[in-house]
Amino acid sequence: MRSALQLLRRAPRLPRLRHKSTAVSQKTVDDAFLASLEALATTSQSPDVRKLHGDDESHHEAIPPEVVAFPESTEEVAAILKLCNERSIAVVPYGAGTSLEGHIQASRGGVCVDVSKLDQMVSEHPEDLDCRVQAGMTRKAVNSALRHTGLHFPVDPGADATIGGMAACGASGTTSVRYGTMRDNVLGLTVVLADGTVLETGSRARKSSAGYDLTKLFLGSEGTLGVITEVALRLHPVPMCVEAATARFDSLEEAADAVQALLLHGVSVARCELLDATAIDAFNAFSKRSEESCPSLFLEFNGPTSEAVAAHTELALELCADCGGRDIRRSQDESERDELWKARHELYYASCALKTNGRAIVTDACVPVSQLPGLIEATSRDVREQGVVGPCFGHAGDGNFHCILVYNDDDDEDYLARLKRVNANLIERTLKAGGTCTGEHGVGSGKKAYLLREKGAAAVDAMRAIKAALDPRGVMNPGKVFD
Repeated sequence: MRSALQLLRRAPRLPRLRHKSTAVSQKTVDDAFLASLEALATTSQSPDVRKLHGDDESHHEAIPPEVVAFPESTEEVAAILKLCNERSIAVVPYGAGTSLEGHIQASRGGVCVDVSKLDQMVSEHPEDLDCRVQAGMTRKAVNSALRHTGLHFPVDPGADATIGGMAACGASGTTSVRYGTMRDNVLGLTVVLADGTVLETGSRARKSSAGYDLTKLFLGSEGTLGVITEVALRLHPVPMCVEAATARFDSLEEAADAVQALLLHGVSVARCELLDATAIDAFNAFSKRSEESCPSLFLEFNGPTSEAVAAHTELALELCADCGGRDIRRSQDESERDELWKARHELYYASCALKTNGRAIVTDACVPVSQLPGLIEATSRDVREQGVVGPCFGHAGDGNFHCILVYNDDDDEDYLARLKRVNANLIERTLKAGGTCTGEHGVGSGKKAYLLREKGAAAVDAMRAIKAALDPRGVMNPGKVFD
């Protein structure tokens, strides 16, 4: 049998910029349990493997599991969960480790179930624009496998995350303004419940009025209700033509007005990103460029023909100009498109480079689009007044906003307190504006208090009741979403 290390063929992760603390996991498994687990799947108790599986891409403390299991089928996952449930051993699902809110912290020790070996295309139905994949398949692998069909799966969270992880966190990204989020592009799931029961949800039909929507229940459940092992995906034609454009503005309000104009005029925009002046400054310093330091829109359009795309681009840029946009640039050439979008693509690393050995807390608020400029402006002002480093940008087409709050190991407690104050103020403004504390990263262990503020006690109690019904022993990813 291959070793556990040989089985670790997961997606590449963002490089660690600085070591972060690792907590000691609880001791809940014994030799008898380990022997039973090893009879079901490949396992590892290697310190390096365990550490990797307790450490995501967030700033939160790493908490490793006691043992990692590498199932290769839904049946093996079911057997593992049945065993863990019988012994009341905690289970933490794991895909590629790219989550951003401490989702894979093993706060109660136990078993990490790594689904990365469930990495196959189950079925393709290009004539119906759908396919079914195993949960450990990454989004890039899915699109590579679909290349011969002329179709693709467009949800793009940035990282090459697993499809199961994206479903579990309700992920989205820069393409949501055109294609929607995971909640809009998943037709059905195979889920293993805490007691080992295998549940099938949804169907390949494009609509249904049959009973409760169990698919949506598990999307965004963050591994607290079960382990997703297969996902049925809605697919879209690969666009034949793509055009990129950028525009500069004197104020965030002007840029936001342009975004609203695009949406209200029905312009088919595929990506719509807004960077504030601080973000442009970070890019200039990182890439030795001299782009104008001002709010900037980065747009992308796609469609079946060059003429169709050009028509949308021309209308969009006319609307941008009407709202004060200037220095407008556009191109359908791939290399020129990449150059136009360079500031957006390099923003995370450019922001972290603003401090020596910088790391980042990436906020994830989402508000109605009309409220976005006020939120960005207030947060930018807060960053300046608190004396912290925090470039701001947003998926302007759907109101999702990120502030990259940068710190390093040399920062004192006062700086970190000011950093947290900016984050708290941001979320307070977001909730007052009718928004959500997380548009795409999920709650994990990091935003439990904000979930209660946003949804209210009655809604969170309803979530707890669902959790208790499906996982009465509380073994599934404990300590996430709510306590």
